[in-house]
Amino acid sequence: MATATRRLLPALLKTLAPAGARGLSTEKAVGAAAVVGRHTAKWMQDTSKKSPMELINEVPPIKVDGRIAVCEGASEGVGLGHPIEYICLDLEAPNVCKYCGLRYVQVHHH
Repeated sequence: MATATRRLLPALLKTLAPAGARGLSTEKAVGAAAVVGRHTAKWMQDTSKKSPMELINEVPPIKVDGRIAVCEGASEGVGLGHPIEYICLDLEAPNVCKYCGLRYVQVHHH
């Protein structure tokens, strides 16, 4: 992963920054990626705790009466969630919020 990052980052930086502009150096960017990699590896070694995805998958799908669900991500408090996401529930399977992973399903009244 780090090797691919070192190889592709200079080309990406050239496309983002105009000629002669000062930008992010390759060494700093690759160093930051290495720190994130070490942090993630350390976090993944601790198997006593559940991952965020395991925790969110334990939440049952939220039942909604209408065709559109609105997800803000925060169940309590203001400003703790994510941008408002409007989710279409026309399909039978639960639809997932792209920000937080909560699942929503439409309740069919027959």
